[in-house]
Amino acid sequence: MNMDLGWGQHYIWLRYHELPPGARHNTHIILNLDIPAGLTIQNCRAVLNQTVRRHETLRTTYHFDRDGDPYRVVRPPGPCPLVVLSAEKDGTAMPAEVVDRLGTAEFDIAEEWPIRVVIITTEGAPRQAVVVLNHLAVDMWTVTELKREMWASCAGVVARRPTAVEPVRHRPSDLVRHEASLDPAPALAYWEKEIEAMPADGFGDRRRPGPPVETLRASLVSPALLGAAQRIAARHRVWPSQVHLAAYTALMAAYTGGPSFDHLTFTGNRESGPYSNVLTCMFSPLLMRVDVRDDPPFAELLARVADRFEQAREHAYVPYGAVVELLARKGARLASEFNFIKQPTLESRARRSRVTWQPAADAYGTDTYVRVDQWRDSVVVALHAASSVMDGDAVERFLRALETVILTYDATPDGLRTSDVAALAGFAPAPAPARRHDLRTVPEQGAVEALTAAVAQANGLAGVDPDRNYAGAGGRVLRIPRVLALLRDLGWAGVTLHELTGVTPLGTLAGQLLQPGVRS
Repeated sequence: MNMDLGWGQHYIWLRYHELPPGARHNTHIILNLDIPAGLTIQNCRAVLNQTVRRHETLRTTYHFDRDGDPYRVVRPPGPCPLVVLSAEKDGTAMPAEVVDRLGTAEFDIAEEWPIRVVIITTEGAPRQAVVVLNHLAVDMWTVTELKREMWASCAGVVARRPTAVEPVRHRPSDLVRHEASLDPAPALAYWEKEIEAMPADGFGDRRRPGPPVETLRASLVSPALLGAAQRIAARHRVWPSQVHLAAYTALMAAYTGGPSFDHLTFTGNRESGPYSNVLTCMFSPLLMRVDVRDDPPFAELLARVADRFEQAREHAYVPYGAVVELLARKGARLASEFNFIKQPTLESRARRSRVTWQPAADAYGTDTYVRVDQWRDSVVVALHAASSVMDGDAVERFLRALETVILTYDATPDGLRTSDVAALAGFAPAPAPARRHDLRTVPEQGAVEALTAAVAQANGLAGVDPDRNYAGAGGRVLRIPRVLALLRDLGWAGVTLHELTGVTPLGTLAGQLLQPGVRS
């Protein structure tokens, strides 16, 4: 069965193709599950096979053809991909290294089911399961339902009684058919109005000329943040995620000097509608704009964030690809993403806050990405920042200031304004505007023709104007992976998915194209 992607899969489809292969595991969801005593390996296989038989999302592959939108193929039921390993030293690979390999290897989404399972045995009995899931197939609600269902099935086997599993009422294919009947125009009109008020570049005063050299990556582990954010949330009757979102908004506005800071955050789409119980990926990015030009007290900023979040969520159920196309047509650059995830089974065992650094990576995606994980005993804040907008000092100051802002407001709720956030962070002043040099390079012979031809073929266009950006020339965002594949077929490389979603004219982007076999 071939079907279009669901709206909630648009972001992950683009994210997967945006990331370099070695970083695609960042979109995986990994579960560590204890196996009830009394189960055999055969019992575990049976439970897993029953689960993938019931849920088509776990046996779906993802594709693009030469001249169309991406699509899904639901594969017939079969055995769940499973590796069984012993925890004893018996000459075979140890579980840790196999789990690490399966957890960090990218999914071949066109060939591989979006689930991998490792069962770890001790003295021949299964004790633990590690489940690696592709985010294209599941969201956190789906993961919770899968865990509940598998645990109930395991308990039924141990008790030697039939398991009462609810029937699958709706499948992802039903959801896709429903979405095809919806009119996204009213919600898109809301986003278009929001985009019109955005600056062309949120990091404009901080951006250094030229492409980013690398992506800097650091994280803060803070036990104190957990209780502080929860106390503030209870005091103001908001979610803890919105406490972190308010601090992030104030810090980014302080760093960029803007009257607001426009970014994406995320929400689910399961509050209403006839298909809210479908097991699939069903979340949406939200464009958030919160005005801080009047220097509101932090309590007022928090109220604004909560209100704007609810307004955005009311209009969230739209195809994400269409929102990206709106941004490009309006000439706006999406600079940052913020994500909050509850991880109640994880713990850091940290006694005090600390900042740790990961090796810098190749630059890709939005300029900054902030992820806040709420663990059982702490909060972990990760920041990825392109070197063109943040240096190492700014990254560390941002992480430490986010903790300081929330702890300060928890202790002195009446004494913190948005302007105080800048002082707490101590960011260096923005440099004087540099003279903008023309960084365009003359495209190699045939580069413009190759790029416009690939865009035309992937989008079914008779012609493409190289003086317009990809979306302005008629390109569909979801078809960019096909454009890049066509370029590779023609022997060209050097343009990224993120660049094609932006505002740069195709003729300028063609200046980045190279033929690796022709020119070193």
